[in-house]
Amino acid sequence: MEAALAKTPEKRQVVFIVMLLLLWEAGSEAIRYSMPEETKSGYLLTNLAKDLGLRVAELTTRGARIHHRGNKELLQMDAETGNLLLKEKLDREELCGATEPCVLHFQLILENPVQFFQTDLQLTDINDHSPEFPHREMLLKIPESAQPGTVFPLKEAQDPDIGSNAVQNYTVSPNLHFHVITHSRADGRKYPELVLDRALDREEQPELTLTLTAVDGGSPPRSGTTTVHIEVVDINDNAPQFVQSLYEVQIPENSPLGALVVAVSARDLDVGPHGNVAYSLFQGGGASLPFVIDEVTGEIRLKMPLDFEATPYYNMEIVATDSGGFSGKCSVAIQVLDVNDNAPKLTISSLTSSIPENAPEAVVAVFSVSDPDSGDNGRMVCSIQNDLPFLLKPTFENYYTLVTEGPLDRESRAEYNITITVSDMGTPRLSTQHTITVQVSDVNDNAPAFTQSSYTLFVHENNSPALHIGTIRATDSDSGSNAHITYSLLPTHDPQLDLSSLISINADNGQLFALRALDYETLKSFNFLVGATDQGSPALSSQALVHLQVLDANDNAPFVLYPLQNASAPFTELLPRAAEPGYLVTKMVAVDRDSGQNAWLSFQLLKATEPGLFSVWAHNGEVRTSRLLSERDAPKHRLLLLVKDNGDPPRSASVTLHVLVVDGFSQPYLPLPEVERDPAQENEDRLTLYLVIALASVSSLFLLSVLLFVGVRMCRGVRGASLGSCSVPEGHFPGHLVDVSGAGTLSQSYQYEVCLTGDSGTGEFSFLKPMIPNLLLQDAGREVKESPHCRNSFVFN
Repeated sequence: MEAALAKTPEKRQVVFIVMLLLLWEAGSEAIRYSMPEETKSGYLLTNLAKDLGLRVAELTTRGARIHHRGNKELLQMDAETGNLLLKEKLDREELCGATEPCVLHFQLILENPVQFFQTDLQLTDINDHSPEFPHREMLLKIPESAQPGTVFPLKEAQDPDIGSNAVQNYTVSPNLHFHVITHSRADGRKYPELVLDRALDREEQPELTLTLTAVDGGSPPRSGTTTVHIEVVDINDNAPQFVQSLYEVQIPENSPLGALVVAVSARDLDVGPHGNVAYSLFQGGGASLPFVIDEVTGEIRLKMPLDFEATPYYNMEIVATDSGGFSGKCSVAIQVLDVNDNAPKLTISSLTSSIPENAPEAVVAVFSVSDPDSGDNGRMVCSIQNDLPFLLKPTFENYYTLVTEGPLDRESRAEYNITITVSDMGTPRLSTQHTITVQVSDVNDNAPAFTQSSYTLFVHENNSPALHIGTIRATDSDSGSNAHITYSLLPTHDPQLDLSSLISINADNGQLFALRALDYETLKSFNFLVGATDQGSPALSSQALVHLQVLDANDNAPFVLYPLQNASAPFTELLPRAAEPGYLVTKMVAVDRDSGQNAWLSFQLLKATEPGLFSVWAHNGEVRTSRLLSERDAPKHRLLLLVKDNGDPPRSASVTLHVLVVDGFSQPYLPLPEVERDPAQENEDRLTLYLVIALASVSSLFLLSVLLFVGVRMCRGVRGASLGSCSVPEGHFPGHLVDVSGAGTLSQSYQYEVCLTGDSGTGEFSFLKPMIPNLLLQDAGREVKESPHCRNSFVFN
């Protein structure tokens, strides 16, 4: 490359100069470089980092890119060094045509933050094209009467190069009759004219052949030739003359093919064949012109479509030639009028497809717009939909940025389809639309929300371990890991409640399981908190209250509190033989640890020695006589009592009660008359006899103590009760009687008094009716009142 650029004494070589024409200020002024065309690809144009005052590392971190106008990438940037390299060989004629100067525009875009640098590359011309005539041969018909000094126009050669590399001179091969004069047009193009030096003689030489050479000004120069064939014709002393030397015409670029552009007219003062004029396109591009002329009428019509953006005007010459070979010419200047036939073009330079929802202002896209039309047809307006939280901001020379107005909310809308509309100001208006899709990426800004603030769950007691007892559920309006919820049991503040041994939760789906069998009688209900935590960063959580109620099952049989059962000695009640029907023998007291209908108790008599003598009240367990006792009734009776609950299936308990019929509470228990006995009960009856004797002795001692107490009280002047009345005894409740407060046993409190009647000489017990209803006593420490005539007083609940 250096050898190709070096200068030698024999020929001049264009030196590639890279110079900074204009320093940018705040990204608004262009940096201009210059280089010759046809430079090989890979050529180092400049170091952009150095020119822009940036560190090389900034080019990568700030996302530096080169953006070209158009789809073709001509330059590339090495991000590691900051060098700007030529990507492919550039042809000035292909890129710019006859336009001078030939400037290519491109931009350096830094995305983070967004910054633009306008850069222009000017291509200088080199002499890489030779002049070329439109035809290999020209035909001139010159009358023999032509005088020396007569000028004959020749068609010019075309050279795509410009400036000094374009055609500079014309020469003609040596001859005796002609020489060539080179002229310049207003636009700088050179054209030749053939000048007659010596009169022609058709009889001496009817034809001449000359070689016309066009030479450009390059170094080294290039040339092109054509053959000029001259026919010497007979005398024709008048040349055609055009009515106008210059025709100026305007034509819209969307004119249809065949449309009349202009009609030129020329006159020839000769008559006959020498006065007939033929029109032809003489010069101005030759076959590339989109026009055709009628050689008879001089009408110029459109043969190819026009494009204002490619060629806005045409200059050509029309030649009128008579049959004698004389000719005249005129110029036609055709201006192509722009119509709005190009829709605006939108080019995306940078696009961000996903934006965090909490970004205050994010750049979504960077794009440029262009319209090759002119005037209002090329003015553009950009817009987007009004109902979107986005803004369009113009930045630099038809560059725009699409930014968010503020933070977005993915939960309200996760995707936006933004249609960018670019419209020109022409008539009719043309527009281009480009739709981009922007996804709003989620951030963890929503805590999980439970479907209920509190949950009430039910589980039957005695459940199987690992039983699924219910499900709690929370939702999170975020997405991805920010919406992935993990459930957990929160620590309880109750030190008596070991939650971890009772309940477990599935962390993924919120299902609750009982770890072990629950017992309603031990733990009827309890509350605990469940937490739901997402997997965002930072994680967010919420909690809900769960109230777990244990439902009772009929898993407890009734328990008989009274009469007490003793394996060694059965319980025995005394029954006066003179008892009236309905006499209260005793009261069966039972409790059930269950609740509800499982603790509703009912009592019944299963078996009795004398079936019709006793009855049991089903609701309160009172054992009463059904009739008067007769002499024939046995002195001892055995009752089998049953208490059962109302569960499903029901549970029950039984108790055996012995009733001893006595004539009076003070008489000793005599041997029972001979009755049919069960051999299995013989030992039991003997033990019962001993107990009756002991009971009678204790009763006598008790009665004596009571009489003594009454006497002492009367001596002190304390008001006493009459002999036949009863009062509530004082002192402690007998130890073998138990207060019953369990559910489902007795609906009210009963107080029973056992008093010694005033007219009984044998110390007979009398069971009186209930007194002081609704009196509640506590366990074995209950207090009862004692009267001088009462042996025992009981209170049952």
